[in-house]
Amino acid sequence: MAEMSTTTHTSTTSSALPSVGARLLAFIAILIGGTAGGFIGYAFVDLQVTGDSSVWAGLGALIGAIVSALGTAVVVILTLRAMGEWNTIRAREEAAIAAAKSTAANRNVPRVR
Repeated sequence: MAEMSTTTHTSTTSSALPSVGARLLAFIAILIGGTAGGFIGYAFVDLQVTGDSSVWAGLGALIGAIVSALGTAVVVILTLRAMGEWNTIRAREEAAIAAAKSTAANRNVPRVR
């Protein structure tokens, strides 16, 4: 039998993906935005049309839900990207501070007598 390799690969690069909690909240926000848009679309068409308007009201609800969900998705995507960029900048600054502290601690400082 062939021996299986047991080496593990570790990476020091961080993932660009937002956390699972942030993605879950983003998904819920899109659902809530779409639902609100559906209600608004239904109410808007229902106020405009008289008589049996169930087909038109349904189309208004569908179009309102789609447009609102897409608008919410754009805002959510921009927010998640900004969050990822902010975390990257903060990690870079923390690494620079740690490197500066390490350099300051390792340099030879003359002692005063």
